[in-house]
Amino acid sequence: MDKSSVIFGNPIPIGVRQRAERQKAAYIKKFGDDSQKEFTLLARKVDSLEPLGIEQLMVQEAKTRIEGGWQTSNLAADPNALVVGNIRMGFGHYRISIAIASAARAMGKNPYWFDLHSFKDTTGGKIIAHLNSLYSLGSRLSQKYALFNSLYWEPLNSEGFRKLTYNAADQKTAELMATPCKLLPKQVPYVATHVWPAQAAIHSGMERVVNVIPDNWPMALHLAEGAIHCVQSPSAWFGYKTLRGMAGKTVPRFMNSGSLIYTGHYIDHELVANLEQDTAARLKRLETLKPLRILLSVGGAGAQRELYARLIRTLLPLEKRGKVAILINVGDHQSVLEGLLSDIPELQHATKHINNWDDTRAFAEQALRDTLTGIHIFMHSDIFQAVYTTNLLMRGSDLLVTKPSELAFYPVPKLLVRRVGGHEAWGAIRSAEIGDGTFECSDPKEAEAMLRFLVEDREGLELMNSCILSANKAGLYSGAYRAVELAVKGEAK
Repeated sequence: MDKSSVIFGNPIPIGVRQRAERQKAAYIKKFGDDSQKEFTLLARKVDSLEPLGIEQLMVQEAKTRIEGGWQTSNLAADPNALVVGNIRMGFGHYRISIAIASAARAMGKNPYWFDLHSFKDTTGGKIIAHLNSLYSLGSRLSQKYALFNSLYWEPLNSEGFRKLTYNAADQKTAELMATPCKLLPKQVPYVATHVWPAQAAIHSGMERVVNVIPDNWPMALHLAEGAIHCVQSPSAWFGYKTLRGMAGKTVPRFMNSGSLIYTGHYIDHELVANLEQDTAARLKRLETLKPLRILLSVGGAGAQRELYARLIRTLLPLEKRGKVAILINVGDHQSVLEGLLSDIPELQHATKHINNWDDTRAFAEQALRDTLTGIHIFMHSDIFQAVYTTNLLMRGSDLLVTKPSELAFYPVPKLLVRRVGGHEAWGAIRSAEIGDGTFECSDPKEAEAMLRFLVEDREGLELMNSCILSANKAGLYSGAYRAVELAVKGEAK
């Protein structure tokens, strides 16, 4: 199914199409072509996310021995099935996938986790692993070398990915990712939290595909023509609808009617359902001068260790004075954990929650009931646990410190630090305009000053909590439910 020659009525130059064909041929030469191979669809429960009822799907060659607790999937016989198509690229797409799965479960659906990156036997899985390694390297280099960031990484992430010509090349590559999707029923509701799983599903002939767009900055990278596209803000809707800036100086033809829906933010059911009581608890801690819980979530590529070390040092005197409890989630990055322990000797005495999921879950539950003190560090090698730890701790936290990625849209007071890639800037703008987070504090000194202000003055946190309640009443945090509804209906009505 050719999606590279014309994109929403906009013809792509022949030279661009030829380059896309050459790139596809190069990938076939390097990684093979699995379109004629026979594969089996397997499934197993995700124990780490047991309350969400997620079944993880696996695709492997038919003649390969089945191990590791996998069994032949019965998805085709499940009338309540909903597939969440995703990849691991950082933590963001996994976190949005968890939000979709959580909403689906709350709506009576059975979520199936379909990670194209994890299908190591497939051509698409190999291509995604290759591209993900390059993206992770770029993220780390961008935080280490200012010149690389300003001359290459920022322009690539804000303008390079923005062009329709980039989408044409991606669409041609996505043809090589379609094989796993051909194992799924064509009519099963399918919500993709990255554009490649959305494009792959369309190329395979699936009919109820929703493409959940994560970024507030319109980029052609995120287009999967044939799917229903979802965005989290009105500004993103207008930017994508008009394909703004995606055709250079030319004003392009707009997206088709019904192909783009403004849903609101993609948030877990557990966070939305408990939002009012969690916000009330935060306001009570502010009123009674209880220690504030500061949650620092290190990004998926582990790219900002030095910045987080500075912020932790800023918090240490406040922790000693009983003003804050410090919660640090390093995800699955052992190297980040070791680096922080080396950089900050005081962390040697912190309580460490390392690869103990029961302990982490119990701690998160305790945080909802009791006063917290001290310093706590979390690290889990399991990717689901690594990502979901932040979600669990978020409910009992008073301030989340994060870059303005997918977490910029979550209903918790936020200090937004320097972005990793220009496309993240508009997530901070969205949060600051709603009032549930700060503007992007791109300079470390500015971030340190903002952190001290939010802890010691507390007026800013009161405002953020008030804005969260107002945004919730307006339905701004209900985007995950709406994305699921669109996939189940199969049309934007």
